[in-house]
Amino acid sequence: MKKLLLLLALGLTTLSMNAQDLRNANNSTIGKIESDGTVRNSSNSTVGKIEKDGTIRNANNASIGKIESDGTVRNANNSSIGKIESNGTVRNSSNSTSGKIESDGTVRNSNNATIGYAKGVPVRYAALFFFFDFFKK
Repeated sequence: MKKLLLLLALGLTTLSMNAQDLRNANNSTIGKIESDGTVRNSSNSTVGKIEKDGTIRNANNASIGKIESDGTVRNANNSSIGKIESNGTVRNSSNSTSGKIESDGTVRNSNNATIGYAKGVPVRYAALFFFFDFFKK
C-alpha cells in the first residue's frame, strides 16, 4: 500500500510540474519540457511530446518511439535502442553506459563530464532529450 501511495504521489508531482528548462553545460537554455510532456527547442518551437503512456511523438504528432515502464526505449520500429535505469543511468542498445541523469538534474556523459542540466525534469524525459535522437533536428 505504501508503494502504491508513493507511486501515485510521484505521478501527481510529475503531472503538476511547470515547464522546466533544459540547459547545456554552459547553462544556456537548449529546450524545455512542459507539464503535459510537450518538448520545445531553444526557439520555443514544439519538437515533440512524451505521452503519459510513454509514447514519444514528433512535432507532427506521429508516433516515433516509446519508453516502457521498465525504462526500455524503443524506436518507431519497436526495436530497443536503450534503457533508462531507475538510478538515472542511461544505456545504449549495446548495454554500454551513455551517461547518467543525477538526482539534482545534472546530466553527465559516459566520461562523467557534465553535458547539461535538467533540474525539475523527470529523469526519463531528460534522458530522452539528451541521449536519444527523438527531438533533435
